[in-house]
Formats: sequence, C-alpha cells, structure tokens
Amino acid sequence: MKLGFKDISLLVTIVLLSSCEGFFGKKTSTDFIEVPEYSPREVAYVPVQPALKSFVSPVDIIAGFDELIYVVDEATEEIISLDESGRELGRFTLKGVRAIAQNRTLDLLAIGEIETEVAGQTFDVTCIYKIDMHGPGADFGLQYAKVIDTITHPFYFKSTFSASDADVKFNKITILQDNRFYVTRSGNDNNPQKFGGPDDAILLFGRDGTYLTPVSVNTPNGLFRDYFKKPIGISSFIQPPQISAFGPDHFVYTSIAENTSIKVQIIDYVETDFGANYEPRILFENDRTVSDGNLTSPDKFERPVSTLVTGDGTNYIFVIDQAKDSFYQFTVTGLEGVKPPAGAASTKYQLASFGGRGEGLSQFNAPSAVAYKNRVVWICDTGNSRVLRFKLTTDFE
Repeated sequence: MKLGFKDISLLVTIVLLSSCEGFFGKKTSTDFIEVPEYSPREVAYVPVQPALKSFVSPVDIIAGFDELIYVVDEATEEIISLDESGRELGRFTLKGVRAIAQNRTLDLLAIGEIETEVAGQTFDVTCIYKIDMHGPGADFGLQYAKVIDTITHPFYFKSTFSASDADVKFNKITILQDNRFYVTRSGNDNNPQKFGGPDDAILLFGRDGTYLTPVSVNTPNGLFRDYFKKPIGISSFIQPPQISAFGPDHFVYTSIAENTSIKVQIIDYVETDFGANYEPRILFENDRTVSDGNLTSPDKFERPVSTLVTGDGTNYIFVIDQAKDSFYQFTVTGLEGVKPPAGAASTKYQLASFGGRGEGLSQFNAPSAVAYKNRVVWICDTGNSRVLRFKLTTDFE
C-alpha cells in the first residue's frame, strides 16, 4: 500500500510526540506554592480622633438630609451644627431642647419646653418646635434659624389642660418619606381608652404638624392601643442619604419599661385589601451558630434610649443602652454583629458591639444617642461631655 504525503506527516508527528516525555500531562509538582492560612479578620469599631469636647451634656445627635451633623446640648439648651470633620458651624438656643430631627425640606423639628399659663398658673410643658434655617436668597444655616411653628402638649388634640399634662414628655422624633413624623411620648396616665391615646404612645403627625393618631398595634392576641410601654428611641427606615424618595412606614422603637423583657422591636406597617395595620416583625430565632445575639432576645437590653436604621444600604440597626454604657449593632433581620469579610475562616456573624463604663476612646458614661454618616458612627457620650466617632474596620481598604 502506497502512503500519501498526509499519512507520512501523521506518522512523523506521532513518533515525535511519543518521544517527548510528559507531553500529555505529566503532573507538575506544586510543592513550591505556599497555601495561605485563612483566619477571621478582626471586626471592630476604630475610634476616629480627636474626640469632640465642646459640649457640656450632649443628649441627641443626627446626620441631617442637608449633609450636616446636629448635636443637642441639654445643659446649655442649644442646637449645635457641625460639618463632617466635626468643625462647629453654628449654635441656636431653644428652651428645654433635648431631641432633634430634620425633615426632607430641611426644617428642624426639636423637642423642648414652653411656658404655658393656665388659670393663673405657669407650667413648663413639652412641645415640638419647627425651625426654618433658610436665610435671604440661597443662604442656609443655623445662623438663620427661626421658630415657625410649635406643637404644644396637650393642645394638639384637646383644648383643656390639667396639672397631670405637665408630666407628659415627648422623647424622640423620626421622619417619614413625605415629612409625616412619629413621636414617642411617655407619662403616667396609660388608660387605653383615654382621649388622645394613653400617655405612653407613639404618635403620628402629618407633614404640616397636624395630629393624626396614636399608633395601635395588631398582634395574634388582638389589637392594642396601649402596646407601647415607656417608648423612648425611634427610627424610621427613611434616613439620609436620600437613596430613594420612597420608603415604608415601618419603624424601630426602644422601651425603658422595667417589666418589659423585649425592649427593642421593629413595627411594620402592613397594607392589605382589608386595610392597613401596624404589626410587630417576627425576627429570626436566636441561632448561636449564625450569630451570638438577636435584637429581640429577652432581657438583651437594660435601658435602650436610642436606635437608628442606616440609610445607605448597609441595613444596620444601632442601639444605645445607657445603663450598660454600650453600643450595639444588628442586621435588619435582627442578627447581632457583622457578616465576616471575604476569606474569613468562619461564616458566623462577628460581634461589633462594644462599650463599658470609662473615659477611654471606646468607652462611655451614660451615652444617649447615635448618628451615622458616610460609614462613620457618631455617639453622644453624655456623661463624659463629648461626642465620639467610630469607623468599622471592614470599611477600611
């Protein structure tokens, strides 16, 4: 049989290849490669220095929709504005001021006190001041601040006044997407059938300050008008930066009632074909293989006075416990801690909560409020007369 040129070429190629040892995949040694050993990266909040010490008794703090930081100093009865670096920009004096919020038209809502005369007697009663900071032309700032409206207890829902009304206090405010707002209120008369709702309540106000309703909560055991016990802190899910102009009416609130074991809860606003209800959110059970704690673990907190939902997509929930001198961090699903960084040996959420009584840069003395801006946490360390700032280690490059 006569071989053609193609046949001869094929035979030559086979002979050549068969003479090349290892051509068809002799295993290459990888002993020279060092296999990395992964270990959990430390997750912690690192203090941002310096501490801000130009305060006497800072009791509330917010990061505004206008990109500024606002601090309430209860001792000096002032609202202080700061830029992101902590540099002071201005101060505004307001009687009895102790809490603050900012709506989406950049007006401040501040809880304070106002003198009210009834039947020849003078009372200091709780109120909400609406403060406009727009100056001439395009000017804007606390130096132009002026009170343009006041909501005074109890005259937003009734025309009469009794001495017990002076014992009622507004505590905190949070804003909704259309400038309606919730206010936590506490007092001594908690009859659920009381006109205007029990003193311990979360109230909903319209964007123009009109009183709408006390929030009633629907549970498997029925509808409760007196669901809230000594509510203090509150945060909606509408927080700067303004990623979206829309959002739910859900909120997180804190309670300081001594006989309440679950002191922080998420309340969802649920709309159905049959109407709308406020309902407590059921969170994951406390699974120690996933995280070491849960937002709704019984007796987790002692005196939680402040809470905040982050508005930048990180979906953190912060809680300040004044009695434990501590800051806590949770996911929006209630898991305590932070998801471990890529490459960590464990998938378990790593604790980022910290605190304890002291004057160190990661310690507190009766902290009272928390704010959040550009992944930096701001905390009012009230007993130490300062504001501290922290950044999560996993946020560093």
